Amino acid sequence: MATWTKLGRVFAPDERTPWAVTHAHLPTPIVLGDRIRVFFAGLDPQKLGRVGWVDVDRRDPTRVLAVCSAPVVELGALGAFDDSGITPSCALVVGDELRLYYVGWQRAQRTPYALYGGLAISRDGGDSFTRFSRAPVLDRSDAEPFARGAPFVRTTPAGGFELAYWSCLRWTETAGVVHYNNVLRGGPSGDGLQFAPSYPILLETEAGDFSVGRPWLLEEGPMRHLWFTDRSHREANRIGYARSVDGGPFERADSGLGISTEGWDSEMVCYAAVLRDEERCWLFYNGNNHGATGFGVARLDGRRS
Repeated sequence: MATWTKLGRVFAPDERTPWAVTHAHLPTPIVLGDRIRVFFAGLDPQKLGRVGWVDVDRRDPTRVLAVCSAPVVELGALGAFDDSGITPSCALVVGDELRLYYVGWQRAQRTPYALYGGLAISRDGGDSFTRFSRAPVLDRSDAEPFARGAPFVRTTPAGGFELAYWSCLRWTETAGVVHYNNVLRGGPSGDGLQFAPSYPILLETEAGDFSVGRPWLLEEGPMRHLWFTDRSHREANRIGYARSVDGGPFERADSGLGISTEGWDSEMVCYAAVLRDEERCWLFYNGNNHGATGFGVARLDGRRS
């Protein structure tokens, strides 16, 4: 089994950035020329989330080249599904478009948030974005009425698109805390813009866990790789990994990336985003407190079997 070598923390926001005084939530990488642009969600003092980016060196992603001076995706209009925050989940180049899929969140009363998948599109290389729709592209349905988020969309060899996302089965309360109970679902989309009201389950929780989230898919020949985040009541978030051969069901295996003995990711690792770039493979991820300490990167050494 191949292993990930941690290269260290790449970026963490601070009080010098008013719109992102804390968190660099859900790092979302995309190769743009000689650099990797990593989108993230930063939180302001009111814990409202906006999307910004950090450019890092394509050959050494620990080296920061530039940081955006202002958010590239702002809050949605008051009352919209994303009026409290936008968290990126996938960036995809389609023709002359850079599509940024995201989780839009709106504060609620009986549950902490309502969460649904949105899409913003850039035609200037990721420097500015326009919403594809003021409504979610991944909205509630009769089959999935509670929440649908973190859309991951990729192109397929046949010329179509494939979607993976988390879907809430129910909200429950444990020790006075209300939380969602999620599975991962996914399936085809003709254009990556319109999605079915429901998809088959790709991965369920294991005993003791209450949620799986932030899916990330890669395909290598007959092998499909799926990274995700496990959430449980017994320990902080962990990065999970599963694989599928020849279209079969996903089976869990060791992710190869755990917590460190000390430092910014010593309590939690979560929200993996894997970028395969020529002969290299990088994994961007959040550390303690769901990204409050920023994001880091690891390098894949060897190949998975």
